[in-house]
Amino acid sequence: MKKQPERPVLITNAARSQDDQLRSRQIRYVTMMSVRAGCLILGAVLISAKVPLLPLWLALCALGMVLLPWMAVLIANDRPPKSKEERAADRAAREDVQRALGRHDTPEPEFITIDSEVVDDPAEARRRPQ
Repeated sequence: MKKQPERPVLITNAARSQDDQLRSRQIRYVTMMSVRAGCLILGAVLISAKVPLLPLWLALCALGMVLLPWMAVLIANDRPPKSKEERAADRAAREDVQRALGRHDTPEPEFITIDSEVVDDPAEARRRPQ
């Protein structure tokens, strides 16, 4: 019997290298743009073949040709999601910065209230002693 090779043990929780991330984004981008080119070719073939429901198929091809470049750019520029450890480290760093700056709960300031009388008649206000 042939022994199955063991899977390598992960000894670090480091993120993938920037080169690996770039390569995977490039592959996704090229794949999506290839699908877009396929939509263009399929649309041309459908027009010449006179298939049933031609407007529906052409609309789907056109939608693919319009939406896929936009989605490809968004996906290609996106970084991989942060892991729980990265989010926890970011949160701890923000708390450290806040502690270092001394931003603690400060008491509400007391506001001064000035009372005044409302006088309906301006002439009466002039007659009153100040």
